[in-house]
Amino acid sequence: MARLGVAIVREYQRGVVFRFGRIRSVRDPGIRAMIPLADRMQKVSMRTVTRPIQSQQIITRDNVSIGVAAVAYYRRVDPVKSIVEIENVEAAIDQIAQTTVRNVVGRSSLDQVLSETERLNGAIKDILDTTSERWGVLVQIVELKDIELPESMKRAMAREAEAEREKRAKIIAAEGEALSAGKLAEAADVIAAHPVALQLRNLQVLGEIAVERNSTIVFPAQFLDRVRALDDFVRLERAVPATDGR
Repeated sequence: MARLGVAIVREYQRGVVFRFGRIRSVRDPGIRAMIPLADRMQKVSMRTVTRPIQSQQIITRDNVSIGVAAVAYYRRVDPVKSIVEIENVEAAIDQIAQTTVRNVVGRSSLDQVLSETERLNGAIKDILDTTSERWGVLVQIVELKDIELPESMKRAMAREAEAEREKRAKIIAAEGEALSAGKLAEAADVIAAHPVALQLRNLQVLGEIAVERNSTIVFPAQFLDRVRALDDFVRLERAVPATDGR
């Protein structure tokens, strides 16, 4: 239809019209008329493009070799620049993205790559956006999506995580023991001030045991009291004659 002087530009496209080799205009979506044989239209898609960045081996700042893959989302914002300034936008974005990922990750340590992924994503995006601006391309998002660690590093990190968990468990257990000891000391002070409280606590514990195990327990509480009273009486009787003798 372009040879007949009519071209159809879709909603997500822009049509760049060349007239005798020179840019004439940019056509919006719809049916557009052109001069036959003189005009030639090149359509540019304005949709967001997903560009996977293949995994590559990168040596971090602390000399650890890791495999890093990423993905970039970009779109053309200037159809004229995306045609005139560069021959192949897709290939250019792919190459510059790989180089930028390698440079940014290579300047970071392994801990930074694992814990500061958002900062690295932002740094890569800023560099790509600055470079691709003159091509009429806007880089929207760059994400590190896959980080492959050596098996030895995985084992070392697993041991480190296990040791950290054991340390936290011991600290929590020690804090629990300290808290329990303090509460027991407070309870001992209360029981010392109120001896009847010990008897009540013993009865409560025995009741709980009987409920759980369905058993009969003989608790000689009164017998012990009688023995204690008898012992006090004997000591008192022994002390009385000694007083009369003086």
